[in-house]
Amino acid sequence: MPAPRRTKAGTTVLAAISVLLLAPLSAPAAQAAPTAHPVVSVQDECSTPSINRLQKWLASGEGTTVPPTGSLLVPEGDGYAAKIVFQNNEWHVAVVWLGNQFDAQADLSHSTGFWLTYSADDDFYVQLRPASHWSGGDKWLTRIPSTGGQLVRKFFSFDPDSWTWLPELGQPQYSFASALTEARGLVFVGKTPNSLDFRELLVDGYQPPCL
Repeated sequence: MPAPRRTKAGTTVLAAISVLLLAPLSAPAAQAAPTAHPVVSVQDECSTPSINRLQKWLASGEGTTVPPTGSLLVPEGDGYAAKIVFQNNEWHVAVVWLGNQFDAQADLSHSTGFWLTYSADDDFYVQLRPASHWSGGDKWLTRIPSTGGQLVRKFFSFDPDSWTWLPELGQPQYSFASALTEARGLVFVGKTPNSLDFRELLVDGYQPPCL
């Protein structure tokens, strides 16, 4: 049998072919793209009604809403939805306690933001309210756009450039960065009639404690 022909680098054609044939078998498996949020499954939900382990979705009694006060959580499919209707042209407030109790707070300084699956008939806002400056309207907020009544999933960043304040509600007397370190709640506010339906609120890097 004639000797195998060699390449200029001294490697035989036969060896080169062998490497090519074996490469797909020894190549490392493709790595999954990292997600920007923790994975929370239905099995991870709390034993009482919750959405992504958030148990306290509340109508605050500020503004004319349905329901006027109390929990927004209602059965939806295999889980729950949080639903509220804002009525009239006045400010309305719906609250989510991040630690599932009023006195709790969360350090979100290392979080990139949160995913929200929702539907809305009109634009509204979400405020990040810290424990030390809970009351009042003078809070950092970001606009949540209308979905035309369709369910959509959208990511809202905790980049300070994405948050602002409204002159009508007042300028916060604290930094957005400091609010992230002692976040007590995300508070949804709006001044126009609106029908809101929330199916997901998933905060990057944070898992609420079930109570």
